[in-house]
Amino acid sequence: MTGLDLAVRYFQAHGVPLIETRFAAHRDRIAAGLVGPGSECFGFDDELSRDHDWGPGFCLWLAADDHRAIGARLQAALADLPQTFEGIGPRQASAWGGGRVGVLEIGEFYRGLIGLDRAPRSLDDWRRIPEACLATATNGAVFTDPLGEFTRMRDQLLAFYPEDVRLKKIASRCMTIAQSGQYNLPRCGQRREFVAARCAEAQFCAHVVSLVFLLNRRYAPFYKWMHRAVKALPVLGAATHHLLSELVTSYGFAKKSRIVEEIAVSLAGELRRLGLSDARSDFLVDHGPRVQERIRDPQLRRSDVWVE
Repeated sequence: MTGLDLAVRYFQAHGVPLIETRFAAHRDRIAAGLVGPGSECFGFDDELSRDHDWGPGFCLWLAADDHRAIGARLQAALADLPQTFEGIGPRQASAWGGGRVGVLEIGEFYRGLIGLDRAPRSLDDWRRIPEACLATATNGAVFTDPLGEFTRMRDQLLAFYPEDVRLKKIASRCMTIAQSGQYNLPRCGQRREFVAARCAEAQFCAHVVSLVFLLNRRYAPFYKWMHRAVKALPVLGAATHHLLSELVTSYGFAKKSRIVEEIAVSLAGELRRLGLSDARSDFLVDHGPRVQERIRDPQLRRSDVWVE
């Protein structure tokens, strides 16, 4: 059973009766689900995940006024629920895993993940939020949200970056992918700078995955799950997953360079297919400025193409 499945079943068995019997006056104002940090929220949990911050639990999200009115009582009631469920539990919170489940005020929940208790309003707002934080704020599942306040914020984030921000990030990724993989990885090999080569390869992999997520209009999760998550994306996802696996398990810089070029060719082709670049070469440095030219905001269009 996955952690998300467990959360749904635990909520139906114990959360729903609790709300219906002890907080019936507020049942139309309580959102429930499981969203946030943790492999189970991304659907990637396994047996290894169960040693910390995994087990029976769910989130109950309240608007600010409701949190002031019933938050403490609701949290105390949750603490009285069975700590084991279907033979699983109790949940073991790690030193850094507190607050992942339980009663949460909606604004504070989002502030803790993206630094804002509201949806981003400007291009700068969007650019300040790390992509992995947006992935964390929009993962998991909402089981119920009769008031709709939690989902309104979630839907605004799921609508993805404003197009100018997406283009800016794509342009920057083109530059760093070319620099780390197409240019520096083989040069590090020629110099026998093996640690630098590993760093270049790791940066190449991370930025390739991020670019594929951007092309799919999806947020990439943090590094631990990036490669696993990219496989399911419809645009270049499975191919990128396969080629990156081949890259990191290959020996010899000549072979690695061939794989890097194969990845670059696929990315350049997709940029042309989507009309984001008309550069004919497969060196992605040539594509970054062409993508950036399509940004409508003048100040952002004139900014350093290397900076996302």
